[in-house]
Amino acid sequence: MSFLGVSDAAEQLGVSTRRVQQLVASGVLRQVARGLVDETSVERFATVRRGSRRAWSEATAWGAVAILSGAGAEWMGERQRSRLRARLRELSSVELVERARERAVVTRYRAHSSAGKYLLAELVHPVDVAGRLGLADTNDIDGYLSVDDVAGVVSRHGLIRDEDGHVTLRATTMSLDLVRDLSGRGVLLAAMDLAESLDIRERRAGLDALDRALEDFHG
Repeated sequence: MSFLGVSDAAEQLGVSTRRVQQLVASGVLRQVARGLVDETSVERFATVRRGSRRAWSEATAWGAVAILSGAGAEWMGERQRSRLRARLRELSSVELVERARERAVVTRYRAHSSAGKYLLAELVHPVDVAGRLGLADTNDIDGYLSVDDVAGVVSRHGLIRDEDGHVTLRATTMSLDLVRDLSGRGVLLAAMDLAESLDIRERRAGLDALDRALEDFHG
């Protein structure tokens, strides 16, 4: 594990030390010791938040996923959906990733090699994403679950918090039936997840897929 001092993290992100402290307090950046921040968490923050655009609410972020996936986003009012469609016509893939980042709270862990299939059974995750996006298969585990289930899943599978770990849990308050439906409608949701990756090939594959989705949406 590598780490940065608060002032170094602030310089790398182009923000104040007070802002870094706020991000640590909110759990966005991970503090490893007093005055020290996990460097990988800083890199992930910088990757997703390229500009100063505010994130959408969780409901709006999922609305964007639904609209671009061809679903109805019925939990939003018609006026809200209309405004969101107009915004989506103006966004690039990078901007979309930044805007929709709060659709889930993302935490990463390391796990025993035997936990894989049992852990996957408790998560909502897309199938054959690597093949559909031209990537090689990996042993990484990445999926959605309810915010109320995180503690139980972590405990049952002996997960250990690690920003460089191969298990990614995305906790949301949205219905998992909805997430499962959107996950099965194509690669849009998986592409948004990959576009947040620190791996250059994964991020590029995600952004390329989002570019295609936005082009199709623009008509």
